Amino acid sequence: MLHATALHTYYGASHVLHGIDFRVAKGETVALMGRNGMGKSTLLKSMLGIVAPRSGKVAILGRDVTGMETSAVIRQGIAYVPEGRGMFHNLTVREHLLMAARAGTDGRRDWTYERVLETFPRLAERLDNLGTHLSGGEQQMLSIGRALMTNPQLLILDEATEGLAPLIRRDIWHVIRAIKQTGIASIIVDKNVGVLLDLADRHVILVKGEVVYDGGPETLKSDSSILERHIGL
Repeated sequence: MLHATALHTYYGASHVLHGIDFRVAKGETVALMGRNGMGKSTLLKSMLGIVAPRSGKVAILGRDVTGMETSAVIRQGIAYVPEGRGMFHNLTVREHLLMAARAGTDGRRDWTYERVLETFPRLAERLDNLGTHLSGGEQQMLSIGRALMTNPQLLILDEATEGLAPLIRRDIWHVIRAIKQTGIASIIVDKNVGVLLDLADRHVILVKGEVVYDGGPETLKSDSSILERHIGL
C-alpha cells in the first residue's frame, strides 16, 4: 500500500529522520511507536509531503509520489487524522463530514454520511454545532469520521487517543478495531502500548529518527526489555 525508502528529513540544520525504510501492506495495521521527539510525526508528514524529505522515495500502490503536493498524495487513497484533530473553525459537524465525502480510489462508497453517524452517535446529536465547539473526544470522533468519508485504503492516526477521557478512549479504540475489520490499512501513533500490542499486526519503534524494531507483537510481548529500553515502559 505504502512504501517509504531511505527517508532523510531535516528541520533546518537538524537531521530528524536518518534513512528510514517504512512500509504498510494492504489491510495491515501498523503501530508506529517511540518516545516523544523520536521522529514519528515527522515520518508521517514526510510520507504525506507535508514536510519535504531531503532525500529518499515514497510510493503508494507502486506509484512514486515523492515531491508531490500533499493533496495529490492524499488523493491516492489515504486519510490523515492529525495530532490536534484539524477542526475548521467555521464549519459545523455536518459540514465537516459532507465536504469530505467522496468515493474511494476504487469507486467504493462503503463509508457514507449515515454510516459515520451510526458509528459515532454523539455526532448525530451535534450536527449543527461548530467543530471547534465540541469536546476533545467529540472532535476526535469527527476527525476520524471525516477521514472515513473519503473511503480511504489507508487511515493514518497521529496520537489517536491523546488527552481523552478513559471512556472516550475506549470508544475510539472500539471504532479503530471495527475499521480494521473492514480491511482498511492503518498507521497508528499512540502512547497506549498495551492496546497497540493487541491491535496492530506489526510494530515499528523509532529512536532518534532511526528504526530500531520492525516486527510482530509476539517478540515485544515475550521480551519486555525491548519496550523498556526504547519506550521506557
